[in-house]
Amino acid sequence: MKTEVADPAVFRGGGPVPIQTLPLIHQKCRVYSTKIILSSTLDTMAEIDILEIARTWSFWDRPMPRSVPRKVDLPAELTDTLCLIIQGVRRCGKSTLLEQLIGRYGLDPAQCAFLNFEDPRLTRILSFETLEQLVQQFRTLFPDAPRLAFFLDEIQEVEGWQRWLRTQLDRPRGHLFIVTGSNSNLLSGELATVLTGRHLSVTLFPFDLEEVRALRPGTTLEQYLNDGGFPEPLTLSDGDRLRRQYFYDIVERDVRQRIGARSSLPIRQVVQMAFESTGSEMSIRRIAAATGIAVDTAARYLEVCEDAHLLMSCPFFAFSERKRASMNRKYYPVDTGLRRLIVTRTGSDWGKMIECAVFLALRRYFDAVSYWRERGEVDFVVQKGNQITPIQVTWNAPEPRHHAALESFYERFPQAQEAQLISAATFETDLAHQM
Repeated sequence: MKTEVADPAVFRGGGPVPIQTLPLIHQKCRVYSTKIILSSTLDTMAEIDILEIARTWSFWDRPMPRSVPRKVDLPAELTDTLCLIIQGVRRCGKSTLLEQLIGRYGLDPAQCAFLNFEDPRLTRILSFETLEQLVQQFRTLFPDAPRLAFFLDEIQEVEGWQRWLRTQLDRPRGHLFIVTGSNSNLLSGELATVLTGRHLSVTLFPFDLEEVRALRPGTTLEQYLNDGGFPEPLTLSDGDRLRRQYFYDIVERDVRQRIGARSSLPIRQVVQMAFESTGSEMSIRRIAAATGIAVDTAARYLEVCEDAHLLMSCPFFAFSERKRASMNRKYYPVDTGLRRLIVTRTGSDWGKMIECAVFLALRRYFDAVSYWRERGEVDFVVQKGNQITPIQVTWNAPEPRHHAALESFYERFPQAQEAQLISAATFETDLAHQM
């Protein structure tokens, strides 16, 4: 009998899946489907078929969707002793990147199990037992497979997942784990200790200009700054409506609910002030006074908003930790389109918009991006090894104040590399040179 195969191009190098094997997968799923018995407070019983839920998220019987390849620094290979953790703001494309990893690492889609833990069918079983059942039953389908891959989306919803995953990595059985989360507390506190030496992490951002052009050819810099890089709104005629919903969802689900605040209004006010102050130092005391909340509360709101990747801080550059800690930080939004919707403007804002875009581009390639101020301000300072590079950003041509600030910087740091001056006219070429 001739074996039919799916179009190999669809799988982006992941290898064709024999069509005749798919009914076998379905048959095995029915035979070995997991029945997780739940008892509620009302003593009712429910049966959850975990593999059937995984089937709706996986690609066992449907082609891989086409999508814009993401630019992200991924490890050369996946191993069963290290977990790959993908972090990023909600709706930036983490789930799509998971799909693309099948092709990037040459995995067989039939031996990849996907599960999104925001699926409402999983609401009552968000515990590590569900993870255990998924792994056991999927392994039953492929007892001799040298490796199986588990793509676990929004895993922060699952209670006890950290220690369960550690045990899986300590006792490798050919299982690859790739997980995503929408807040950076995935790698903070206890989790950092639990998974020490057992994870690699990457942060995904909304689209940059090149990725936007892959979706919408001919996009100008101005259009990119205006619309930002959240993927789905770029495909809609009224993308702003969805962007605004993203903002409210992030504030409500990833910030207010996490800290147990009674209202999301003061959180939105703090974020709006941070967005409006893009490119300027932020005084937490001033924020607290303007919003009528305690200083500690304002600081906590900013911290959790940063955990949710809604905004990012830019500290003062100094080799002394004490000096860095004594200075105010600057804050930048995760997306220029989101900022445009939230801030109150009365005129042109292109200078702040391009500065935000440059910051986001630098954060993709540098772990730390700082600013410096003494006699004048240097917008950004990046460090690679022992080399530091000052960067000035302006919408139009650089002005005398930009050069004066750089002269002051070189007096303090004579060993610094040649400065980069980025304007709207040189945005793409200068950033490419810097990376």
